[in-house]
Amino acid sequence: MGTSFGRGGATQTLQDMANADCIVLQGGNMAEAHPVGFQWVAEAKARGAKVIHVDPRFTRTSAVADKHIAIRVGSDVALLGALINHVLTHDLWFRDYVLAYTNAARLVSADFRDTEDLGGLFSGFDPETGTYDNTTWAYDEGSDDTLQDPRTVFQILKRHYARYTPELVQQVCGISEADFIYLADAVTGNSGRERTTCWAYATGWTQHTFGAQFIRTAAVLQLLLGNVGRPGSGIMALRGHASIQGSTDIPTLFNLFPGYLPMPVAGRHDTLDAYLAAVGNTQQKGFWANADTYFVSLMKAYFGDAATAENDWYFDRLPRLTGPHSTYETAMAMIDDQVEGYFVLGQNPAVGSANGKLQREAMRHLKWLVVRDLSLIESATWWQDSPEVLSGEVRTEDIETEVFFLPAATHVEKAGSFTQTQRLLQWRHQAVQPPGECQSELDFFLELGQRIRSLVADSGDERDRPLLDMTWDYPDDETGNPDPQAVLREINGYRTGEHGQRELVSGFGELKADGSTSSGCWIYAGVFAGDENKAARRVPGGGAGVSQSQWGWAWPADRRILYNRASADPDGKPWSDRKKYIWWDEEQQRWVGDDVPDFPVDRAPHSRPDPALGGPAALGGDDPFIMQSDGKGWLFAPSGLVDGPLPTHFEPQESPVRNLLYPQQQSPARVIYPREDNLDAPSAGEQGADVFPFVFTTYRLTEHHTAGGMSRWLPYLSELQPEMFCEVSPQLAAERGLVNEGWATIVSPRAVIEAKVLVTERMTPLTIDGRTVHQIGLPYHWGVGNEALVTGDAANDLIGVTLDPNVLIQESKVGSCDIVAGRRPRGAAAEALLASYNERAGVTVQTDNQRITDPPAELHDPAPGDDRDQEGWTRW
Repeated sequence: MGTSFGRGGATQTLQDMANADCIVLQGGNMAEAHPVGFQWVAEAKARGAKVIHVDPRFTRTSAVADKHIAIRVGSDVALLGALINHVLTHDLWFRDYVLAYTNAARLVSADFRDTEDLGGLFSGFDPETGTYDNTTWAYDEGSDDTLQDPRTVFQILKRHYARYTPELVQQVCGISEADFIYLADAVTGNSGRERTTCWAYATGWTQHTFGAQFIRTAAVLQLLLGNVGRPGSGIMALRGHASIQGSTDIPTLFNLFPGYLPMPVAGRHDTLDAYLAAVGNTQQKGFWANADTYFVSLMKAYFGDAATAENDWYFDRLPRLTGPHSTYETAMAMIDDQVEGYFVLGQNPAVGSANGKLQREAMRHLKWLVVRDLSLIESATWWQDSPEVLSGEVRTEDIETEVFFLPAATHVEKAGSFTQTQRLLQWRHQAVQPPGECQSELDFFLELGQRIRSLVADSGDERDRPLLDMTWDYPDDETGNPDPQAVLREINGYRTGEHGQRELVSGFGELKADGSTSSGCWIYAGVFAGDENKAARRVPGGGAGVSQSQWGWAWPADRRILYNRASADPDGKPWSDRKKYIWWDEEQQRWVGDDVPDFPVDRAPHSRPDPALGGPAALGGDDPFIMQSDGKGWLFAPSGLVDGPLPTHFEPQESPVRNLLYPQQQSPARVIYPREDNLDAPSAGEQGADVFPFVFTTYRLTEHHTAGGMSRWLPYLSELQPEMFCEVSPQLAAERGLVNEGWATIVSPRAVIEAKVLVTERMTPLTIDGRTVHQIGLPYHWGVGNEALVTGDAANDLIGVTLDPNVLIQESKVGSCDIVAGRRPRGAAAEALLASYNERAGVTVQTDNQRITDPPAELHDPAPGDDRDQEGWTRW
């Protein structure tokens, strides 16, 4: 969504979903995984909205939707692409919105080649590195408001999706033409001037090798329908509990600073000027042109007086990235003995990460491991009760890793802010003191940092300077612990007053690049404006206003619906009274309405500033996407994604189905790890694909939380869901002799697990390309250990490590497997069974890890002058 609209966060609030006329829930099970937020979907339905659930399984969400549409897991781009084609070919797109607010009219380089030209590749692909040079994806000079030029984004979009038809959807997704038309009519009939449709997704979209492109496809569709920036519209990114959104805002990601500022890369960003030019050129439109103010203010928050103009505001001393350092890269570096110590915080990789066996092997190579959690999770006890130890494959006495378990405070035992799914900061008040030696993260890391600083206090080593220069000057609260509100004030930011005093800034617009301001996260600037903790606001119902803005504080600038300038037409008037939200007041000469305008408040609708001004000053009065370099929503992405400017259907890393659209089977830019401890099942067309004939997908239950660390230790939750199970259709049960409440053994190239059988019609066999494809559902909450009240084999042990190249998230929602009746073997017999499967399938480290599926059909480039209508011209 950041590439499409300018920001990666949800475009609207959960409450605003109640204003939708149609809601499509796809890539998630909202009623079960986000039950509190689902109340607004229920309210929309009570008001007359149509609710459609597109999901491989019939779930609790499906049960209360108007319609459930079963889909083959991993095929969502084919469905959404067909909806885009339907909108374009039937002239159902919101013409006035698209012409004014998107890049539909822009011309693209004459050298650009689409997947339709190159058999599944875009121009610029390097098969040796698996990366794209996106030079040919760039805009050309000029535009065509008639949208007739074949090089306009609009015409490229039409050609790209021309073959995504209802017939293709039936073949690829298993969705009947009648169900496709039902979905298409519901979405298009509830879009336009008077009505809006909302989409919502969760990890069912993100956890794929081209998951970012799943989301991009929905963004393109919503832009075409005018469903962004308006009440009841947008795309709701359903984040996990509490502060998952906050963990990317502040963040816990290796490649980002707070506020989505990228980390500098060695060799590319060796100077501050080079870094800032890459983040946001001062000559481009929009607020990223002010990246220097965000960065300098961040460095002043980090390092205070030590960040000066002379050392480029401390940029000269910052570490640089030398490559991807994701959790999976780190695990493999552990196995290669390149990492000596590791902190496990808020996660449980022994059972909660893809390829659990690889994760446990990685921890065996460490010298020390620190686990902070509420109970003795499997990542703290794997050295004595992991599957490998229990089977005898690994002996505890041979493991040299020293494991330290440090008890953590729960959410009710600490105060602080958390940021949830709609970019909303809320303040958690401490209810009770943590027992014993349990500590909050703030207490723990502040104390740890202070101890380390004291050890190097007299150091003359230059590498110790950043640690010593950090401004860790937090006062204690009334309990004697560090005051979390002081941290939120630091995140909000300060300016230096006339007499040298610090004054809290009221918003990111006050930040400067001259060292006079600080902010720990520029998008959070304003949360403590006026010395009021706005995250702690709790007016019942959110107050009387439509946007319910008196509950918590939403970044940026307390805007509840992003891009809300687009809720008015190019003249500044609401598209309709029914969907009125933000509009231009001629008398006041400013934008007014039911929310904080996500736009320069005094920029008139027909303003045409000189583009040479750059930054916010260059935004025209009809440029609602204020973070984009051209002020428009991007149907075509000339930059921002590394695997293509337009979403394209590929098959998952493992798939029993061939790609019916292109010779290229998998996403060519996916991140692959050909290793003996990370084998893949053969895909359709490869010898041995029939050894792993079924598809499995993972999901969560309301009664358990992630890998179970907060639920399998609690008797009242464990009683509700006491054991690991698999969901199978009656047809698959009959085919494989599976009995309800009996046992099943599930095998992938990585592992063998067992689960109780739940035979249910909620799992629908699908007809794909003329053959039946069975899908198996696996909850991912269990793990083998001695400490939890309930244990079971971990679904994540089955999953391989192949990643989306944009965000380096694993493909854990789809894989190939076999299933047989009965309990799995133990010990050496389990390893023998796994080896026999891989031997029969002919699995090697190269299986599924070829970049180019069909080089003769893909590695060529039609000349720029080729005539598509010329006799003899072919697509490949």
